[in-house]
Amino acid sequence: MRIDWRAISGPALTAATASIAFVVDRHFVAVPNPAPLFVCIVALAASISGITLGLISAAIAVASSAVFFLGHRAAPGYDMSDLARMGLLAATAAGTAVITGVLRQKWIDAFAWQEKHHATSARLSAALDQVDIGIVLLGPDTRAEFINRAFRDYFQLSDAQADSQPPFIALMYHGRDTGAWELPEDELGHFIARRTEAMRAGDSTPININLTSGEVLRFSCTALPDGGRMLSYTPVTDLVRHSDDPANADYYRALRGGGSDRYLARQLRAAE
Repeated sequence: MRIDWRAISGPALTAATASIAFVVDRHFVAVPNPAPLFVCIVALAASISGITLGLISAAIAVASSAVFFLGHRAAPGYDMSDLARMGLLAATAAGTAVITGVLRQKWIDAFAWQEKHHATSARLSAALDQVDIGIVLLGPDTRAEFINRAFRDYFQLSDAQADSQPPFIALMYHGRDTGAWELPEDELGHFIARRTEAMRAGDSTPININLTSGEVLRFSCTALPDGGRMLSYTPVTDLVRHSDDPANADYYRALRGGGSDRYLARQLRAAE
């Protein structure tokens, strides 16, 4: 049968300490009252093994101290001062075991909750990476705490950039620098300013954002209770592009600065 040394370490250490104190006191040199050391061992036992093993260690400590006190008396028996000291030791050791054991259990419960919460967050993140809706979670300081895979793909955002928790304004400038938006260059600054202001105000009015790739995303901002924001970019290309006029092909090409034929073909197919 396998012995759980971790469970019996507290009582075993208490008994071993008492035995060593008795041997040294009797055969080598007088040992002072080991009661404070016993209390520390009780706290250690309760922190490792819980309240029950802590109380067992406390009982061993009190019994060992009683024998130790008796060996240092000139007359047999105990007087009232001895009994008072023993009672105080018993209360202290038991209280230490209970308090330390309760704190240990709270720590274990908190750790278990944290592990469960982390696992739930990991599953949620994995699930959000499977949808085609771009999701960005901003903290109260407007820094991106989570960016899902769809957003990274729509705006050509590398994993290193996304994981660095960039602020919202940095994401907007990234879209500008990569030519993500289907807007004239002289309108980009105004567009970024309006989007940033609306995000800070928590404006939930959805707008359509045309990308130079030919896709259309419906952008929406949701204010969160902690002051953060949830930004969603829902693809609505099929709902919007069917009404585009094929005659605007030259306009789209101009906005892209003579973009690739592949992007133009996608735009014309959507317009048709």
